Amino acid sequence: MWTSPPGICPVVQITKEFCYFRVLKNQSYELCRDAPDTMDEVIGQESAFYAKAEGYWKQVPPTVDGMLGGYGSISSIDINGSKKFLQKFLGEGPGKTNAGVALDCGAGIGRITKRLLLPLFRTVDLVDVTQEFLDKAKASLGEEGKKVDNYFCCGLQDFQPQAGRYDVIWIQWVIGHLTDEHLVEFLRRCQGGLRPGGLIVIKDNVAYDGVVPDEVDSSVCRDLPLLRRLIKQAGLGIVCEEQQLNFPEEIYQVWTLALR
Repeated sequence: MWTSPPGICPVVQITKEFCYFRVLKNQSYELCRDAPDTMDEVIGQESAFYAKAEGYWKQVPPTVDGMLGGYGSISSIDINGSKKFLQKFLGEGPGKTNAGVALDCGAGIGRITKRLLLPLFRTVDLVDVTQEFLDKAKASLGEEGKKVDNYFCCGLQDFQPQAGRYDVIWIQWVIGHLTDEHLVEFLRRCQGGLRPGGLIVIKDNVAYDGVVPDEVDSSVCRDLPLLRRLIKQAGLGIVCEEQQLNFPEEIYQVWTLALR
C-alpha cells in the first residue's frame, strides 16, 4: 500500500504533531490534553480519507527520498535495524520461521523488497496502491526481480493475501492509512495468509499519546497502547517489540512488532 512513512517528516510540520513532540520534551500545551483516543475521532468520512491518501501518493516522486518523505538518508539505518530484528526469527526449529515466501505491504518502489526481503527469502510478493511505484520497482530490481512472483496494485483495506502462502508478511509505514476497523480486518486476513510458523511484522511510527492526524498525506499515527489493542482484537499476539534506534530526534519514534 502507501509506502512513505506517514508523519516521517518532522513533527513540527503540523501544529498538533508539534504539540506531541513538545510533550515528549516534558513541555505541556493545552492542545495535548484533548488528544483523541481512537482513529475514528479524527479521520472524518472514510471514503474521503482513502481517496485523499491515494491522491497524495500519486504526486510523490518514485524515489527513495520520496518514499521516506525527504528522509532518504535514514534508509540504511532502517534496513539494518529491520534485518537485525527479522533474523532473530528466521531459521529451523521451534519458534522459528522459514525463509520461503515474504509479502511486502506498502512496497512502493521496492526499497524494502530489494534491500531486506530478497536477500533473505526465496520469493517475495509486493503490494502497493500506486501502480507507478510498482512499475519503478520492476525496473529497479533488475535480475533480483526474478525472485518476485507478484506485483499487486491494491489498497490494503481491500487486499486479500493468498491463504497459507507467506512465511513473513512485512507491513511498514502504512498502517496509518487504514481505519481501526480495516486494520483489524487486514491483520486477520494476514493471519490466514501465513504458513505454519509464519510471522507478521509491523514497523511504523508511534505517537506519544493518543492519535495524531496528518492532514497532508491523510493518515494517522497511533500510540502503542491503541496499536496493541487493535492487534489483540485481530486475534494476534505480540512475540517481540523493539524501538528503532538512531533515527533523527525530530521525527516520530518508530517501533517494530512481531506478531503471531
